[in-house]
Amino acid sequence: MSHDLHTLLERIKASAVERDARGGHAAEEKALLRDAGLLLLAIPRDLGGQERNWQEIFALVRQLAAVDSSLAHILAFHQLQVATLLIYGNEEQQQRLLRHTAEHQCWWGNGMNPLDRRLVATPAAEGFLLDGSKSFCSGTVGSHFMTLSAVLGEQAQPLLGVVSTEHPGVQVVDDWDPIGQRQTDSNTIAFARVPLEARNVLRAADATPSAFHTLRNCFGQLVLTNLYLGIAEGAFAEARDYAHGQARPWLTSPAAQAVDDPFTQNRFGEMHVQIAAGRALAERAAELIDRAFSRGPALTAAERARVAVAVAEAKVLAHRAGLFASQELFEVVGARGTRASLGFDRFWRNVRTHTLHDPIDYKLNMLGRWALKDEAPDPANYT
Repeated sequence: MSHDLHTLLERIKASAVERDARGGHAAEEKALLRDAGLLLLAIPRDLGGQERNWQEIFALVRQLAAVDSSLAHILAFHQLQVATLLIYGNEEQQQRLLRHTAEHQCWWGNGMNPLDRRLVATPAAEGFLLDGSKSFCSGTVGSHFMTLSAVLGEQAQPLLGVVSTEHPGVQVVDDWDPIGQRQTDSNTIAFARVPLEARNVLRAADATPSAFHTLRNCFGQLVLTNLYLGIAEGAFAEARDYAHGQARPWLTSPAAQAVDDPFTQNRFGEMHVQIAAGRALAERAAELIDRAFSRGPALTAAERARVAVAVAEAKVLAHRAGLFASQELFEVVGARGTRASLGFDRFWRNVRTHTLHDPIDYKLNMLGRWALKDEAPDPANYT
């Protein structure tokens, strides 16, 4: 980790407990991420960005999630929207929108929730008009652009497009009040006759997605995987620091120090194994997604399926590691570790809120069909 990144993470960590309790919009902290150049990570160099590979980007998301998973969520979803432009956008769209993003250090928000079909597109002279609402629009507050999906007539699949979040017809509905991930700005967004210009349509409703197009779903799933892992790593780090500094052995323990108690050591060993396994699979999945991304439109369905399986494997382990570490944290810190001022409960609340994004049972079923019958994952929205 570079010195500058370490300093940034320490500064964000210093206010994480207080901000988690308060919720709302983390404008100051988002400005720190922006000033550090982190909005440029995925943008190609010839468009003014850093063009980091996805292994590096996901590793950074994990590091940030260990100290503040809400900010990591917002930053990761920004990178996901950049990836959406690089996957779905034509050359003109990429040149215009991503160059503007780099020049003006613009944040991107997400309005692609596929399960929410309340946003309707109506044909208009210069493209479409958008009316309705969209839930779970992470990162849209304080952003300049957002990608979104909207229903068009009787079409089964939505059209995808880009709009300015600064248009007066775009309104934030302040309804984000979860137990965790309190500063992801995942509010509902209401749209009233918001123009979607024809030149900003990324995918027509009647277009047939290619294997490369559906790689976007894998990116989204790997974002969540690394958020879960980062939370697990953060919980582990807090537990380790507390065990060395403040924890006491149980009265019947043979150890003089908590770190020498054999049961405490066993619990740390179990956390370590789960996190290490999840991290190994996440890094493997990121390597595969880098290769697939570099293939571009030449990516085949079979290649895409292997990426989807690797991401799902990592996500299942990350899901379990996050929940386990955030629970075991309390087993090793003991009763004194439940002080509200420590904020240790935020790890469990954050990972529990996020792991409900899509059910693990269906991920396991998909992997079971692959393992048992060589059945490739359906390239739907969550695979």
